Amino acid sequence: MTNRYQQITEDLRKSPRKWLVTGCAGFIGSNLLETLLKLDQTVVGLDNFATGFQHNLDEVMELVTAEQWARFTFIEGDIRNIDTCRRACTGVDFVLHQAALGSVPRSLEDPLTTNAVNIDGFLNMLVAARDARVHGYVYAASSSTYGDHPGLPKVESEIGNPLSPYAVTKYVNELYADVFARSYGFGSVGLRYFNVFGKRQDPDGAYAAVIPKWIGKMIRGEDVVINGDGETSRDFCFVENAVQANLLAALSQPEKAAQVYNVAYNARTSLNQLFEHLRAQLAKHGVNYDKAPIYGDFRAGDVRHSQADIGKANEQLGYKPMHDILEGLEVAMPWYTQFLR
Repeated sequence: MTNRYQQITEDLRKSPRKWLVTGCAGFIGSNLLETLLKLDQTVVGLDNFATGFQHNLDEVMELVTAEQWARFTFIEGDIRNIDTCRRACTGVDFVLHQAALGSVPRSLEDPLTTNAVNIDGFLNMLVAARDARVHGYVYAASSSTYGDHPGLPKVESEIGNPLSPYAVTKYVNELYADVFARSYGFGSVGLRYFNVFGKRQDPDGAYAAVIPKWIGKMIRGEDVVINGDGETSRDFCFVENAVQANLLAALSQPEKAAQVYNVAYNARTSLNQLFEHLRAQLAKHGVNYDKAPIYGDFRAGDVRHSQADIGKANEQLGYKPMHDILEGLEVAMPWYTQFLR
């Protein structure tokens, strides 16, 4: 645990606050919920179960005490409804806005819904949080904003052209956040996530993230398909690193300004390397996968390589990722092997 992160978690235990986590039944949202409740915080959760699951909330309930769980209030609702957003923001100190429709392929197939949730819904949350005078507003931005910019590692100030409707929506979020800071003095922090992975990440469906999708297939002895030649690389970020960044951002937010930060590890792992990492980790848990991967077509809208410069987050927030990809997989693999069998 970093010194700055340790300091803020200790401070929160002494002075509990009220938080809103949108998308609380989803992957990152449920991990935020678990952490906040374990820190004895009061949490309001908002989710419509479009991509979140009741079993994620049930799992969090089992991991916290009854007293901690009693501090959680759940609202089933949609961020596309402004009244729901206003209700959720009532009396809240900090907003961690994670609700969105992720996935580049999903956005290519259905740009209208992606736009409605990620832009209309985002604007609703901004307005509701501004009017509720919350102290801190942190939202899930995305590395997809870098688009076709060729530079590595990715630096917050240099972006290219978006390559998918999803990327457009996440960039528009940043533009709205900046306008709200300039026009209304309402500050915010956007966290550009880079390929976050960990427990409670959905392995099923057409848009499943690569790590849980491949692990599920390996456990079942099914073929693993790699898009392209396998040399496409990503900066995989363990979910506990993302949780750290959210809390640091909420409690270090500049007044009346909008900022964006990369949230990653600052390393590149190819898909071929990832395949071997997963196979080796699964073998430690009694799953011996002996099939070779199958190589398919490159996926539309994907960038070839991605790696984040995390210097800005380190300097301004005190962000220091606690787990690299191998350490994160080692921590998460017991969950994967238990729940993906």
